[in-house]
Amino acid sequence: MKTTIKSSKIVKLSENIATRKAKIGIIGLGYVGLPLALEIVDKGFQVIGFDKNDDKIGLLRSGQSYIADMPAIIIQQAIHKEKFEPTNNFTKLAEVNVIIICVPTPTTEEGTPNISYIVEAAHAIEQNMSKDTLVILESTTYPGTTEDIVRPILEKQNVQIGQDIFLAYSPERIDPGNRNFSVTNTPKVVGGISQSCAEVARVFYETVINTNVYTVKSPKVAEMEKLLENTFRQINIALVNEMSQLCYKMDIDIWEVIDAASTKPYGFMPFTPGPGVGGHCIPVDPKYLLWAGQQHGITATLIEAADKINESMPNFVVERLAHYLNMQEKNLHDAEVVVVGVGYKPNVNDFRESPALDVINILREKHCNLKIVDPLIETVVVDNWKTNTVPLTEELMLRADAVLILTNHTNINYALIDEHAALIFDTRNTYFSFENVNYYKL
Repeated sequence: MKTTIKSSKIVKLSENIATRKAKIGIIGLGYVGLPLALEIVDKGFQVIGFDKNDDKIGLLRSGQSYIADMPAIIIQQAIHKEKFEPTNNFTKLAEVNVIIICVPTPTTEEGTPNISYIVEAAHAIEQNMSKDTLVILESTTYPGTTEDIVRPILEKQNVQIGQDIFLAYSPERIDPGNRNFSVTNTPKVVGGISQSCAEVARVFYETVINTNVYTVKSPKVAEMEKLLENTFRQINIALVNEMSQLCYKMDIDIWEVIDAASTKPYGFMPFTPGPGVGGHCIPVDPKYLLWAGQQHGITATLIEAADKINESMPNFVVERLAHYLNMQEKNLHDAEVVVVGVGYKPNVNDFRESPALDVINILREKHCNLKIVDPLIETVVVDNWKTNTVPLTEELMLRADAVLILTNHTNINYALIDEHAALIFDTRNTYFSFENVNYYKL
């Protein structure tokens, strides 16, 4: 969907973007917002990063990074060149021409959408923005949020969307730790409130991202597209997790089954089992879709079933670990267990919604004596329990009754584990042991 730009306001804003004269504002400097801000700086723009977390702003101003795959030197260079200004002063939104909302969208305890951060950001924009500004929501949310929630807030200042300001939705596609795909080579999807909104947003992303921009008819389509992406992953992970349970009961190696199925050049996409699903997308986004369906009288039974399967995996992991300990005439109760990896995925220091936390909780309920190894994380908090991680040593391995690999970071010495551990339960198929006779895979 491409249109001819006619409005002088659209022409001026588009020209300012194309010539790098536009100043960009990013609201939310987390795992999505901070990499995006620095990528835009790299494309020659001046960026103001907004976050209400004073600790984050303090770290960024001192040139420090709190994201594992974001080198501090990039932050330091951007600040030194006066191209990046981190701040908690939202009145500075009046200085920018493009505003991108990258705030968290968690769920409530009841599993319903919590878009309070989006609402808060929209009010901050409404109170401080200048006219002729492009506003883009990137936070994952349910269909209708951009049009039914953000738009009315912005229009409180008697501005007309598509004429005075421009509003669009473009789902973030950041995959922390992925070295093959980044914000610059992953296609963007854009849905505007109007054709002019979509056009200006398209010009912006084509300028700052070296990839294709695919425009859709409305923000609702783009919002639903994002939910489809992550629900697709959740359901396929649930399928292979359920297959792993079946294969275990039937004494079949699920990993060999996956390898064999992957030889088919069409009609099959490999997914791998694990201790559950984690992060800020897969455990959360399908619940937004479930809720949206309920508002329209639809029960998404497949999504509900997938959710239950994935949530059952931590218990399945602990049951398997107890079985392997029993084979060595040891009890899970009071066992010395070393947990390796608590990040929600390899090579990231984010453990939000990590299935490792659920496994740890169950092990604590079984009165296991736990030590946690994760070179990317210093302190782990599970409910009201807090502990520091420990280094991986030969002595630690020799004292352990079992080693449980939950996240397969690449900078862990698995050879040391294999050589000295009495029992290894590897839920990620991290490596193949030829030496340790008590090595088991999920």
